[in-house]
This record gives sequence, C-alpha cells and structure tokens, in this order.
Amino acid sequence: MRRGVRPALAVTAAVASLLLLGVQWSARGQGAVTKDEVGDEVQIVPRGRLPIFAGETDTGALYRFATTRGEVLRHMPCTCGCAAIGHTSNRSCYIKAESDTSVTYTSHAAT
Repeated sequence: MRRGVRPALAVTAAVASLLLLGVQWSARGQGAVTKDEVGDEVQIVPRGRLPIFAGETDTGALYRFATTRGEVLRHMPCTCGCAAIGHTSNRSCYIKAESDTSVTYTSHAAT
C-alpha cells in the first residue's frame, strides 16, 4: 500500500464506527451525547434507560439510584461546589431535566 492510504483507511474506519454508534443510539431511542454550556456531556434517553456515559460499572448503579430514588438525593446538598451552575441538590449532578417519557442526564457526576 502507498504511504497515505493506511492513515486514510484508519480515519475512514473510525468515522464509520462513530456513525454506526450514532445509528445504534438512535435505534434504541437515545439521543446523541452533546455538551452543555459548562462542558458536561448530556444525553436524552427514554425513561428506564441510562446514558452511554453511565456505563455498566458502579457509576451506572449510581445513575440508576439517582433516577429511581431521586427523592433521597434531593435532600442531599452537592459537595463539589456546583451551586454556581444551578445545581440545587446532589441529584442535579446526575439529572439535568426530565419529562414523563424521557430523562436528560448530565455527566457531571461521572467526571
């Protein structure tokens, strides 16, 4: 192969992989991961699902707890100093907004 072909193939493969991930998120009804005004990742997902950045680790368990037992976290103040960005409780570090059908998660708690 010529010198410039391998890097071009690698870039093409990377772009194709990212597009495939985007299609998978859309197929599952999840929105794309975007950045908010303070630089945190946010993702809108249907109720009952977790954002991509929550993962299947302890972090995912904490996001699940924030979703299902949010009343507990609503009474806990945040300790990272994020009141300046509008967080009113520890739950705000996990959930940015919600409706009857979807939840907008923020990566603030995961970072």
